[in-house]
Amino acid sequence: MALLIKTDIDRGDAWAEALAANYPELKVYNWPYKGDPAAIDYALVWQPPEGELKRFPNLKAIFSVGAGIDHLASDPDLPEGVPVVRMVEPGLTAGMSEYVTLAVLNHHRFMLDYAAQRRAKVWEELLQLPAEARQVGVLGLGVLGRDALEKLKPFGFRLAGWSRSPKSITGVTCFHGEGGFAEFLAETDILVCLLPLTPQTEGVLNTETFAKLPAGSAVINVGRGGHLVEDDLLEALDSGQISGATLDVFQEEPLPEDHPFWEHPRVFMTPHIASMTVPETAVRAVVANIQRLEAGEALQHVVDMKRGY
Repeated sequence: MALLIKTDIDRGDAWAEALAANYPELKVYNWPYKGDPAAIDYALVWQPPEGELKRFPNLKAIFSVGAGIDHLASDPDLPEGVPVVRMVEPGLTAGMSEYVTLAVLNHHRFMLDYAAQRRAKVWEELLQLPAEARQVGVLGLGVLGRDALEKLKPFGFRLAGWSRSPKSITGVTCFHGEGGFAEFLAETDILVCLLPLTPQTEGVLNTETFAKLPAGSAVINVGRGGHLVEDDLLEALDSGQISGATLDVFQEEPLPEDHPFWEHPRVFMTPHIASMTVPETAVRAVVANIQRLEAGEALQHVVDMKRGY
């Protein structure tokens, strides 16, 4: 058996070492691959060049290095009939929940306001609200969304979630479908986007959505840059409808130097690092799935490419 690795940063060697330690029977090759394409059974990839995976006629499965699979879904020449597996592993989930918790607390505790006061050399206390006075609403109730809500429970926030289909989570008020979207937004003071990027969710964070939130709400986007209409957010921030935003993903990455987000006082940004796949822990999920398939069992976390998640 052989697996090909293609990552967006120089982590191929780390993946190869982790795979060798956890599955020594597996031959591992780093991108670019110069050998016989027919010898490759599995591909572990992030943003491979369009059409490249079609070169390998014997692929049994394609593993995404990250939780999102839009980098694969956008390939018109993705091999037909080869299952695509999204990354679900404890380290990735924990990292996202850490980031979401930090961002929620930053907005809850007015950290953008205190940062502005520091720049202006103003010493002023702001009235603190109890957590129960705020509703945190999470768009997307998959593995990441559910875990983020679980981690937020001890703080005492009112918690809500929205998903495409009905879900039930203890301690969380759940909404679903187009009919439940406006009702979900109406009471949400801190909105967290953890949706997969699909044609249906592209641009979901827009003027219409912001207008349905209570005035002064905060927005946290850790889904994909395509979820956010950036000009709409700037207008909502400048009008005060949105009090602040935490953004980890953007329409164009790296963010252009002349983008207004760089200097906007109501925006906290990070360079797409909310949750990073760590080979040392994530490799176990990949190995377990390969072993499952080789034993004739069904793969876990296979993506429905028609739905996009």
